[in-house]
Amino acid sequence: MPTALADVPPELQTDFDIYDPSLAAPVDRVQEELAALAKRGPILYSSKHGGHWIVLGYDEVHEVLRDPERFSSFPNNIMPHGGEKTLPLELDPPEHTAYRHALQPLFSPSRMRALEEQIRTTVTELLDGFAARGEAEFVSEFAHELPARVFLSLMDLPLEDAPLFTEATNTYMLGKPGASEEESNAAREDAMFRMWSYFGALVAERKSRAVPGDDVTSQIIFGDVTIDGVPRKFTDAELQNMFFLLLIAGLHTVQGSLGWAVQHLTEHPDQHRSLTEDPARIPSAVEEILRIEAAVHPGRRVVTDTTLGGVALRAGDQLLLSLAAANRDGRQFDAPESFDGTREPNRHLSFGSGPHRCLGSHLARVELRIALEELHRRIPDYRLAPDAVTLWHASQVRGVLQLPIVFTPEA
Repeated sequence: MPTALADVPPELQTDFDIYDPSLAAPVDRVQEELAALAKRGPILYSSKHGGHWIVLGYDEVHEVLRDPERFSSFPNNIMPHGGEKTLPLELDPPEHTAYRHALQPLFSPSRMRALEEQIRTTVTELLDGFAARGEAEFVSEFAHELPARVFLSLMDLPLEDAPLFTEATNTYMLGKPGASEEESNAAREDAMFRMWSYFGALVAERKSRAVPGDDVTSQIIFGDVTIDGVPRKFTDAELQNMFFLLLIAGLHTVQGSLGWAVQHLTEHPDQHRSLTEDPARIPSAVEEILRIEAAVHPGRRVVTDTTLGGVALRAGDQLLLSLAAANRDGRQFDAPESFDGTREPNRHLSFGSGPHRCLGSHLARVELRIALEELHRRIPDYRLAPDAVTLWHASQVRGVLQLPIVFTPEA
């Protein structure tokens, strides 16, 4: 039987809720709250969402991520949800390995090289839209648009479909602002249904072609997956499921990292200036941005009674892995709360570890690097707008919703 609150020593209990909107409004307090929790220990038990353990320590998070036999990836979400498992996010090896292998064509080295040129073109086009104004709402005009358009390029989809993704993914991630948990969950289910319907129509359209296309989406649709040694085609439901995950995984994570980059570099003028004067420093700065503001808090389920960090866990216990807290663990990083754009080594866990390590990590790094290169070349003195209202959100995928900036208009 899973652990109940009554079974947990008082010193390990908390009511922390990663979905609590007050963590991000009126200011983002997620890191502050996580730091307070981490001081109490690497593993605590939250009473929220039916009860779950919060894993905060670097070594403990790393151990969980690398041991799927003790810690299953299903369910990944601590919020109750029905329906099918999210593929391949909520699968364990060896089944997970088969699906992951099938998605590799999307992220092949040749594909990434081709996308890099497209990404720089996209960044340039987005900057052209506001560089001469001297001000912009950074999220809607840049941080959200960039990964949305990259996803469309990755999947060979029309650019005009971007607004649909924006609305549906925001609802799926955030629910219905101001509504009850029940209403928000219903809104999330509806958003998921709309995206599944979109991808269902996409699969049907590609399959209807007389000759299969050579685009990557068609390659996956007509490709094989081998389960238990038997190759077969993906079902339509499996394809819808995987395409939905690819959308969610790449959109809000990059959007959040871009927002945190602007905020951190504005608050650290020496670092900001160093990137403008020496763009070769940008890749290292990207790693530090990823470390200090990890966006994702994945979930795991305990498969069999075990211990972690000296704490006894029972089969069926739900875990929430705080990559953000792990990345600020003083046992692993010197001065972990400080933004150090020259940090080396930087073994952060923002892309996870083990069999589920982020398949799109190289793509995310390329997006962030090119974005920062062009921002520091085109509008190098960007800063938060005076009296600007910035909006962040707390969930298992943290992020930024609004970030007004000002800068010297480009001539």
